[in-house]
Amino acid sequence: MTNKKIKIHIKNNHWAPGSFPTDAEGEKNFTITKDRFDKVLNKFPEIKEKIEVFFDWDEDNFNISMSNSDILLAWNFPTKNLKEVAPNLKWIHVISAGIEHLLPLDWMGDDLVLTNSSGAHAKKAGEYGLMSILMLQNHMTKIITNQKNKEFVSLFSNPIAGKTVVVVGTGSLGGSMAKHVSALGANIIGVNKRGKKAEGCSKVVTIDKIDTVLPEADFLYLALPETPETKNLINKKRLDMLKPTCGIVNIGRQSVMDYNVLGEKLEKNEIAGAILDVFTHEPIDKNSKLWGIPNLVITPHVSSDDDGNYVELTLDIFINNLKLFIEKKELLNQVDKQLGY
Repeated sequence: MTNKKIKIHIKNNHWAPGSFPTDAEGEKNFTITKDRFDKVLNKFPEIKEKIEVFFDWDEDNFNISMSNSDILLAWNFPTKNLKEVAPNLKWIHVISAGIEHLLPLDWMGDDLVLTNSSGAHAKKAGEYGLMSILMLQNHMTKIITNQKNKEFVSLFSNPIAGKTVVVVGTGSLGGSMAKHVSALGANIIGVNKRGKKAEGCSKVVTIDKIDTVLPEADFLYLALPETPETKNLINKKRLDMLKPTCGIVNIGRQSVMDYNVLGEKLEKNEIAGAILDVFTHEPIDKNSKLWGIPNLVITPHVSSDDDGNYVELTLDIFINNLKLFIEKKELLNQVDKQLGY
């Protein structure tokens, strides 16, 4: 029997516009350093002697190190000929919840396991969700637009109890918002693939029945990953189903909703307000029309990433799974190769 250590390759990314992370602050927040790794690993002394870890940046030493690595911990990586580059690779853990940048997963062999960091975002995402729904209820998107225009207009609001929030995607992100907002007396209708019950939701419908609940929405909250099924789900036809008093939040992916149509409806006061946290290209171009749209608040993809804690939360998931990997047990947070999440 061999005592060969399990080799883990950790691929960090230097920031670059249009990539991940998108700026220097993001790089600081998302880099997995030896100190950060060891801090979490110290909770599992029984694992420490069984592994060796190689910390890298971008693809500086990717091919050389991956030639004898068993595990890859990264956000993105070259998928072409991965089997040849990394013949020993058995498991990849992605440090985000979304893995749309790796789709389609046809580069994966049957024996390769892919896991993600779903759940690491839940607490922060829930508080962002509560904040954004309350901002819309209190007309803050309109108030901010009025401030820019130097207009002092009294816009009164009521408590949120009795209002209806339709949350599309009831996983850790959307589900966390539902728990917070339902506690204030709002009615939460969930929409998910299988109609699975979700805490905080008074009812849940399958995604193919979404048209039956959109007209009820005082707020539409989108928390979906990008998959072939979710692209352009909230198109013009479905935006037209919403009340003109409805407010919209998107913390999932831009591809889920037609931002051009949303912008037109905001300019015509056919939607009350919107808060968008996700964009196909980040940062948004300086000349993007989005910057000037009234009653729209743009947040720079910050809805679900803890300042200073994100790496630790991710590593908690990874190292708990590493323990299972060593024990030859089934890993948690496995991505379904067909569904893409």
